[in-house]
Order: sequence, then structure tokens, then C-alpha cells
Amino acid sequence: MASARVLGDATRTVDLDDAAFGARFNGPLVHESVRAELAARRQGTHATKSRGEVSGGGAKPWRQKGTGRARAGSSRSPVWTGGGTVFGPSPRRYTFKVNRKERRAALRGALTVHAQRGTIAVFDPSGFEQPSTKRAAALVGDWAQGASVLVVLAPEQARVALSFRNLERVCVLPADGVGVADVIGASALLLTEEALQQLTARAKSDGRRAAAPAVAAEEVA
Repeated sequence: MASARVLGDATRTVDLDDAAFGARFNGPLVHESVRAELAARRQGTHATKSRGEVSGGGAKPWRQKGTGRARAGSSRSPVWTGGGTVFGPSPRRYTFKVNRKERRAALRGALTVHAQRGTIAVFDPSGFEQPSTKRAAALVGDWAQGASVLVVLAPEQARVALSFRNLERVCVLPADGVGVADVIGASALLLTEEALQQLTARAKSDGRRAAAPAVAAEEVA
């Protein structure tokens, strides 16, 4: 069973669940999940006007023959300044679907990579009730040594993020908002124990809804 060291206490480690941190790494599946997450972050608001959408150009600029110039039918032709754009981008959605089980399998694979490399650590958030970027920098610097770090917190620990959010090469996310792209893109993971439990539960969950409790026949009667 893999384990993660506890920063600030050299004698203590935290065991990592084999189901979430001991899975097989599937490269193509992780790649597909990362592509889907990054595509979903794109706004897709880029827009250009085609020839039919540019205002003006209703009248023929000059007669067809006799001027010595090239024939032209509209001043909003794509070859004219101020004309429409040919095959330009238009608003669209870049999202595509990756199945829920595939996303969880990719998350388990990304977490397993960190577990195998020993780049997962746990810290006690009680020391950051009062924001202190200096204390956070000392904690991260001694362990990560300049590598990119993903700090994962439980939703109720939002105040702890104030100490880490201004550090260079450090990203802070809640446990329920961490994606495969965030995990695989970080050189090291730093979590609280509560966030570790929540992230482990997310990676292990099969996505099935709990069955409704059966109602006894005598209660119905």
C-alpha cells in the first residue's frame, strides 16, 4: 500500500487507498479525458461576419463593362477592404462527451502516477486559520523545491486557500473541482486529509445511485 508523508511531521504518514492510488495507468484514456476537460473550458465565443452579414454593399459599385476596371458586384466582397470573411470562425461549443466511468478511471490513473513517484503529501490546515503566505511558501518550498504544486482543499477549508493562492507555480482547487488535467499537469499534489478522503471517494465511486429503501407490505396496508 502506498503512503503519503505528512509535511511538518517527519514521523507520520497517511496510507493511500489502493483502489484509487494503485490503479493501472491508461495513457489514451487519460489523454482523452484531458482533451475533454480542456475543450470544455474554451468559451467558443469567437465570431466573424460572412459576406451576407456585413452591412452595406447592396448596390453594384460600377457598371459591368466600359470602365477599364475589374468587374465587381459588391463592395463587401471578401477581396475588398471591409468585406466579409470566408470560412471564418463562428460561435460554437467544443465540448464532447467522455463517459463517467472513463473519467473516474482516468482520475485513478493520474493519482496512481503521483503515488508511484512519491509526489503526494498531506498537511495540517489548522496552522493556516490566519492567512500567512510566508508560512505557506516555507511549507511548499521545502518539499516541492520549485516544482508546480496543486493544493487540494475540502470545500469548508476555503479560508486556507488565502495562504497559497499568491504563490508562484501553485494552484489551489477544492476537492470536488479537481479534474484529470489538473492532477496530471501538476508535478506534485498537496492535500489536507479531508480533501484526500473526498478525492479518494470521487475516484472510487461507480456513479450508481443508491436504491430507494423497500417499503414493508404492512406499512403500505
